[in-house]
Amino acid sequence: MKAQNIFKYLIIGFIALLFAACTNTDAEQKFEQTPTERLNAQKKELNDLLLSSENGWKVVYFTDNTVLGGYTHLIKFAQDGTVQMASDFDDDTDVYKSEYAIQLGSTVSLVFTTKNRIHLLSDSDDYPIPALRAKGYLGDFQFLYYGQENGEIIFKTNRVNENTGVNGELRFVKATAQDWTDLHKNIDMIDNVIGDPSRPLFRLLETNDGKTIHQFDFTFSEVTRFAEANSVETGYSVTYDMGIGYSPTGIVVSPAVEVGGQKLSVFVYKDSDGSFTATGTNGVSATIKYSSKPLVLTDDYKILLPLNANVVYGHDRSILELAPTNSLLFISIFKTIESNLAVGSKLTRIQPWFNTPNGSYVEYRFVSSTGATTRIYHYFTLTSDAANKTITLHPTTIWKKGSTFANAVTTSPEANLKDLDDNLMNPKGLYFKRENFTVGASNTVFTFTSTDSPFRMTTWAFQ
Repeated sequence: MKAQNIFKYLIIGFIALLFAACTNTDAEQKFEQTPTERLNAQKKELNDLLLSSENGWKVVYFTDNTVLGGYTHLIKFAQDGTVQMASDFDDDTDVYKSEYAIQLGSTVSLVFTTKNRIHLLSDSDDYPIPALRAKGYLGDFQFLYYGQENGEIIFKTNRVNENTGVNGELRFVKATAQDWTDLHKNIDMIDNVIGDPSRPLFRLLETNDGKTIHQFDFTFSEVTRFAEANSVETGYSVTYDMGIGYSPTGIVVSPAVEVGGQKLSVFVYKDSDGSFTATGTNGVSATIKYSSKPLVLTDDYKILLPLNANVVYGHDRSILELAPTNSLLFISIFKTIESNLAVGSKLTRIQPWFNTPNGSYVEYRFVSSTGATTRIYHYFTLTSDAANKTITLHPTTIWKKGSTFANAVTTSPEANLKDLDDNLMNPKGLYFKRENFTVGASNTVFTFTSTDSPFRMTTWAFQ
């Protein structure tokens, strides 16, 4: 072997040994770090990340997407340990200042140490539904740092999700100046998600995997920001339960709606028809849209026919005003009636009675500020339409009034009840449907829904 070749190989070998030595030194240095040193390094890393975004961070916080929707928070951190924060938890989208800290424990965590908008989600005294009494909105204000990915900061909640048994994941995404300017538009979007009073009451989720279209009955609860979609097709048992967060252009859902192997989570609003559409690739899509009639017509109306004597259904104000199936039109009419009553008086019950020994009638029950009860009865006759599966309450001229049914005497029509009474006795008929949920008690829930207007009243069965 020539001397020059030997020299060449020696040089290459020396460089390889030098590289290995450097590498081993780096690994040894990392290995030699104590747990405290590693946590301090992570603390600095997180602090640098939080301060690195010019316009702060955007977080859509789904505290528990099995029962609640998402709440957008915009957060800008400062070197002095303060933070500017705004959210769409309610109509107040103003920016508030508070303090934060990066704390060391078994891991590094971000803690919002003084009260701000995010603490509204962890207030146990403020809960959206009775099932969450003393739990609030299941939120947290301490988040465990789990690194970064594609420019996003990954956290896990300190609170364990009671339904899944795991800590929820939270991602901070870099915010833009426009995010702060447009946050109020999230609130504006709420009415579109609830449904404009002028639009039909019936809604559906329609999925398209590029080959097959499926339809699902769709219901949404404003108070929890949660939606349920159940297949209406025989033999197709797919369901989608999802939390909903608002955005200036539509909604974001969690968990995502999976169609044709694609996960769709961002839905864009279309004002012309009130729809929300998420679009994938290769013809895959999911759309929430309106329908002029129920997707499935039931035979529930037969319960009210003369073969079933003395059946009664009541809208009890104390509980059923929380039902998500009450339409905005019904609620508006109800509130208008109460606004015309004497101070302290309330309309406590709206109660249709069918096929009693004394006939069929709607009972309107009022309670005064002193506790005195007044009942007003308007009698009707009943017909049904087997083809369209509807009922019609035909009003008679008989009105009665008293503290009880036994002492009620004939009276003139109650002007304050006209709008409500006209909707219940709509000549074009009503759909009558058994719902698949309960509200406040074990009573079966039924709804009376107009066939041609956005009127729907939720009732309990009292037999």
